[in-house]
Amino acid sequence: MTYIEWIILGLNVSLSLTTAGHALFFKRTPQSALGWVAVCIMFPFIGPFFYFLFGINRVRNRALKMEVRRPHYPIQPSDIPVARELTFRSADLADTETLTGISRISDRIGRLPLVGGNRIEALINGEAAYPGMLEAIENAKERVFLSTYIFDTDDTGRQFVAALAAAAGRGVDVRVIVDGVGEYYAYPRASVLLRKEGIRHVRFLPPKLIPPMFHINLRNHRKVLVTDGDTGFTGGMNIGDRHMVGKPPFGERVADVHFRFAGPVVRQLEQSFIEDWSFCTGRAIAPTKRASGPAGESVCRTLIDGPNEPEQQVSKILVGAVQTARKKVQIMTPYFLPSTEMISVLQSTALRGIRVEIVLPEVNNLPFIQWASNNMLSDLLQYGVQVYFQPPPFVHAKLFAIDGIYAQIGSANIDPRSLLLNFELNVEIYDGDAAGRVSEHIHEAVRISRPITLDMIRSRSKLAKTRDAVVWLFSPYL
Repeated sequence: MTYIEWIILGLNVSLSLTTAGHALFFKRTPQSALGWVAVCIMFPFIGPFFYFLFGINRVRNRALKMEVRRPHYPIQPSDIPVARELTFRSADLADTETLTGISRISDRIGRLPLVGGNRIEALINGEAAYPGMLEAIENAKERVFLSTYIFDTDDTGRQFVAALAAAAGRGVDVRVIVDGVGEYYAYPRASVLLRKEGIRHVRFLPPKLIPPMFHINLRNHRKVLVTDGDTGFTGGMNIGDRHMVGKPPFGERVADVHFRFAGPVVRQLEQSFIEDWSFCTGRAIAPTKRASGPAGESVCRTLIDGPNEPEQQVSKILVGAVQTARKKVQIMTPYFLPSTEMISVLQSTALRGIRVEIVLPEVNNLPFIQWASNNMLSDLLQYGVQVYFQPPPFVHAKLFAIDGIYAQIGSANIDPRSLLLNFELNVEIYDGDAAGRVSEHIHEAVRISRPITLDMIRSRSKLAKTRDAVVWLFSPYL
């Protein structure tokens, strides 16, 4: 062999062993580790090259590096009643045991405490949500914190800009976070209008040319509005005419559910905003100092989740909650690409005789998500999981309920982008009344939806099956 050939051989061996070793130590499943080790060793240079491009979890690495810029300002325990000292509102001892079991999981991996004394109100579509949100902004006396992924600049968006400007004009501390990629859904961009009105705002990880920076992942998907530290809103709804379901054109309508909160959990919503603002600006905001008294009887916890967190909070708690179900599991989500762990627990729960209902849109605004989802539905249907397709308009709500006594609401979808790649916020609800209303909403959707059978999925054309399977291969990146 020539000198050059020895150099090439040595370089190949070094690259193959280095990348294969990295896969061996950092891949969390044997299938993934074995696959990448084989690719790195069997395909000289090409294997290590593809592992460098697609095998390394840069999202988590970047998020952890970013975390040093995100100061945390924990709420003092004396400010809020901790629900550990409270009794879950339920007449059924078994229900109380179910709620206690779920709470033990989220106690271990959530970084905020359970808090009692909350009041929760569901707001269906923009017709109910936006007037309540605008009223809260108009009545604010001290501060208005708003964070959203999409901030359209249509009629609805401009109403919000005007309300925020008016609040700032009367001396209220108004701050807005818009996602740096999500704002490009609108023209002109919301940040342009906010700047013209002199409203203090920041863009979360916006694309930049100098220095070059563009993260299609690491998006801030949270939707939070907090006024004066005592009224809060969160859920799945962005800001825009699209959520005004009564407005034409029909094809562009997006149905959704938002929630209004009063009570100590609002301080946790505020904390999420404060942390995101501190990350974007490097400057701290003091939490509301006024004591937060009880406003209702619901026990809640805010889950602040993202690739920077040490645990996949939402994903793990959802899986644990499904395992505790004794009567019914209900899931409503626009994008359904569950992990293998979630698929397994849904299968085993259905095999235990528990009714498992999954409600998805009949027509998705992202067709490729629906294609990938279709490819794995048979894995659930054959074990007795019930799947339903909701008729248009497109339903964007993210709702999860167990036995009508526990619920999660918020911004997270059941897909890798939400559970692994984006910054999300959900709220747990431990309450037979409030969680029961979430359960009833899903039940009403089931009533008007089309049940999907195993035969329907299997009878798709070969072309559709091929399309769905190919798109499904890329589901971790959708």
